[in-house]
Amino acid sequence: MKTIVAGHIAASTEEFVELALGTPVELWLGVEGESEMERAARMDAARDILADNPDLPDRVSRVAAEAIEAFAPELFNVIPLPRPVGRRRPSRKAAAA
Repeated sequence: MKTIVAGHIAASTEEFVELALGTPVELWLGVEGESEMERAARMDAARDILADNPDLPDRVSRVAAEAIEAFAPELFNVIPLPRPVGRRRPSRKAAAA
């Protein structure tokens, strides 16, 4: 099966994510052993990209949610925790007394 994003065939998962987001994942996550100067340059580039594409964080979230829904839907099966009933914080007047 071929995975096609924006008319390009993705050869790997990493390439699929890069094509879907428009940036390499390493730009945001860094690489092992990078120097302080390399990190600073990477962070500068990331800031520039975010300034030019303010909708990028929303796109990233959407891609992540769609990937989870497609490949690990059980992660969305969340059971809300019950809220305690009858426990209230004391008012400031009660605390001062």
